[in-house]
Amino acid sequence: MSFLTYFYYKFLATLMRAIVWLGGSRPLAYPDEVRHISSRDSGRSIKVHVYHAASSSGPSPVLINFHGSGFLLRMHGEDHEFCRQISEQTKYTVLDVPYRLAPENPFPAAINDVEDAIKYVLGRPDEFDLSHLSLSGFSAGGNLALAASATLFPPETFRSLIAFYPPVDLSADPATKGAPDPNGRVIPVPVARLFNRCYLPSTFDARDPRISPKFASLDRFPRRILMITCEGDSLALEGEELAEKLQHEGHYVVSERMNGCSHAWDKRTRAGTPQRQAKERAYKLAVEMLNE
Repeated sequence: MSFLTYFYYKFLATLMRAIVWLGGSRPLAYPDEVRHISSRDSGRSIKVHVYHAASSSGPSPVLINFHGSGFLLRMHGEDHEFCRQISEQTKYTVLDVPYRLAPENPFPAAINDVEDAIKYVLGRPDEFDLSHLSLSGFSAGGNLALAASATLFPPETFRSLIAFYPPVDLSADPATKGAPDPNGRVIPVPVARLFNRCYLPSTFDARDPRISPKFASLDRFPRRILMITCEGDSLALEGEELAEKLQHEGHYVVSERMNGCSHAWDKRTRAGTPQRQAKERAYKLAVEMLNE
């Protein structure tokens, strides 16, 4: 990426971050604990929010969660409500993990942070029950969870994987992706292109399964998958296609499309609306997946 191109993307990313901040979409999280775990980069740590299971004796099951961001928005903490519900309604301790953002830190910085966080957990068998290590992620975080599970670790490392409206194919132009309900509030094509171009340097092949998990070997994914998609989301069909292929491969897959909902709908819902009911349904499915 040339200096001028970087400066252009940096300007647009800063503008988008400011719009999100001014719009009041600032995540407020109240974890039980904050940890700073070591990064592979000398002198750097990763700030992790920890939500302790309500009751546990001995090593606890653990869910590692990765937030949405479009690979460039600062949204760590946005999944607070989900993380708290999991910690209260399952036996899982939840680690909500941030990752470096583009364009300042393009691929593979984010997935390197994801790998470092997972290795941190794998190195603590006295604290975590590694036979019940699961991953979850929202949007870009779902992409990272899917990619890491299918490319960086042995197939049986993770008990379950929960993905909310993830992009799974960054090789396709966003203009070619249509939502099941074209009247939904889809991600605008210029914005989706900006996300992808900031995240992915031109020196990498977008079909790399670490970038587009659609192209990973199906037998590498966890055996238990929950895929949540949205009727008004242009990412829905690719997520559903991956879920269907995994099911045909013999994985246990729960795939559900939330009608009347658009991308990231669950972050801002009002009581008594169909969107709130869909959110409650989606989070309940996650709880059930982990409790099975």
